[in-house]
Amino acid sequence: MWPALAVVFHLLSRLAYVVGVGVALRQQDHHQVFTRKYGVAAGFQRFKRLASPVMASDAISFVLLCIVTRDSLHSGVARAVNIAAGGVLIVVGIGTKLWARASLGADAYYWHNFFDPGDPAPWKPTGPYRFLQNPMYTVGYLQMYGLALALGSLPGLLLAGFAQAAILVFHQLVELPHYRQLMARGRG
Repeated sequence: MWPALAVVFHLLSRLAYVVGVGVALRQQDHHQVFTRKYGVAAGFQRFKRLASPVMASDAISFVLLCIVTRDSLHSGVARAVNIAAGGVLIVVGIGTKLWARASLGADAYYWHNFFDPGDPAPWKPTGPYRFLQNPMYTVGYLQMYGLALALGSLPGLLLAGFAQAAILVFHQLVELPHYRQLMARGRG
């Protein structure tokens, strides 16, 4: 029963993240739902207060899923190898995410340029963006696979793939149209 609940909790958390945050950003982009009434700074802070718990729930739900379903992966590989490989993936994934966030600035992590399009994230590639087009959503997701592997969670590995696919769809449907619009206006 607990593994099934953990799977459902993570699926709902991931969907709340990509659909809920995605809809909020699209509404801001097209109708300025946060900034029209509250202004740029207060509107952005209001969005962050709404998005942060959703993003945290997504992360927490994945960790819980991997814990509840640990030892369900029977790969025939020694446990120590899975733990070591998982540890490397965790370090590389988190390191890449932190590097990307540091390169863009903390506000870019919460899509600040949806709220203040005159201040978009720089288009000049810096940090991991010199090497990867989207380090946050590609290599920056390795920690999910790493945690699942280290804990031996088959549902964790499968849902890491789902989570990454979902965020890549979010990127295609929400972020890229916004960035293209900024570029068309000459602000990118």
